[in-house]
Amino acid sequence: MSPARTAPDSGRSGAEGIADPYPLVEHELSLLLRRARSLGKAWADRAHPELEPGAYPLLAHVARTPGVRNSDLAVQFGIGRATICRQVQHLEELGLLARQPDPQDARSQVLELTGKGRDLVTKVQEAGRQRLRAALGEWSPDDVAVLADTLGRLNKTLNVATRGL
Repeated sequence: MSPARTAPDSGRSGAEGIADPYPLVEHELSLLLRRARSLGKAWADRAHPELEPGAYPLLAHVARTPGVRNSDLAVQFGIGRATICRQVQHLEELGLLARQPDPQDARSQVLELTGKGRDLVTKVQEAGRQRLRAALGEWSPDDVAVLADTLGRLNKTLNVATRGL
């Protein structure tokens, strides 16, 4: 068997000694993305019975960056503007999101969470962090910090690499 096939189940941490670690990275990213999609659906289901799985990340992004525009969301998530508009409209109908006039451009609107939306995002984030703490309970705080730093580097690198695709 190749190292990329044995390493994920071998109990080893990291890719030490593997001549070509890229297949292992590809495998682990694929697994992480599948789990993230599943987790996103579970979070959306718990958050609100009518919330689409792709809508919760939009709410969380608006919570972090109030005053964001639809076009900013489209760029951030790599989703077409029509899809963003449809999801934003649905989130408005659920009472989770509100559009406000853009103070810098009278032709535009910015997005903000409603009180109900803020409460929902806070509840989901707290529950998610509790599950993450439980899952990583045996990790040292330093290992968790290294993971956060490494994921941040990966996201920045992938953001640059995917621009213009």
